[in-house]
Amino acid sequence: MISVITVTRNCADVVCDCLDSAAGQSWRNVDHVVIDGASKDGTLELLQSRLDALSVLVSEPDHGIYDALNKGLRHATGDVIGFLHADDVYASPDTLSRVAQAFADPAVGAVYGDLKYVWSDRPDKVVRHWRSRPFTPDLLRRGWMPPHPTLYVRREWYERVGGFDTRYRISADYDHILRLFSQPDLNPVYIPEVLVHMRTGGASNRSLGAMVAKSREDLDILRRHRVGGLGTLALKNLGKLGQFF
Repeated sequence: MISVITVTRNCADVVCDCLDSAAGQSWRNVDHVVIDGASKDGTLELLQSRLDALSVLVSEPDHGIYDALNKGLRHATGDVIGFLHADDVYASPDTLSRVAQAFADPAVGAVYGDLKYVWSDRPDKVVRHWRSRPFTPDLLRRGWMPPHPTLYVRREWYERVGGFDTRYRISADYDHILRLFSQPDLNPVYIPEVLVHMRTGGASNRSLGAMVAKSREDLDILRRHRVGGLGTLALKNLGKLGQFF
């Protein structure tokens, strides 16, 4: 079974696209867990109208997106766990089938693919195309990370390395990726195709202040994991430029 965790908060204008995308997957063995942050804009009512398609729905105040994601991890029951954020959709009805196919090899600990950023009000218009690559350990020092919305991980790895460190408000996913991909026996597999369409306007890039805060968190994470410093951070940010062309 694949557990898909979706975190929502006041996103009534986009959440139905996310729910429809998950419900429309050809891979049917899915545990869809939705953690809502006490929405006040009608999101909760929309979620409650789709209860038959959800395995878990929790709505309560939280301490940020990573606290909510950790709640989702505690509720997830699948052997494999991934995330579909409230403003994201799968690129194809067969996305989860492709993920499940990769996990048919019991030695595989993680699977990831490519990501397209689309305009928030024009989801048919591509802004950036994040093409990833097969993993090698040296990539971490060059600022590499897989697109987190495309990352699926066996449950046992969350049990080994833990969930998200909530001291980080923007970059806890990067911290978790460094913890995870530093494990020599993870055996991650890259699927060279777009798995997710992600709307622009996330917490890390919605303002100049958010981008500065993210860079500070990224630098602290790099130093804590002894993966690099300012040079690695610069490579991480410069590596995004090619995604626009």
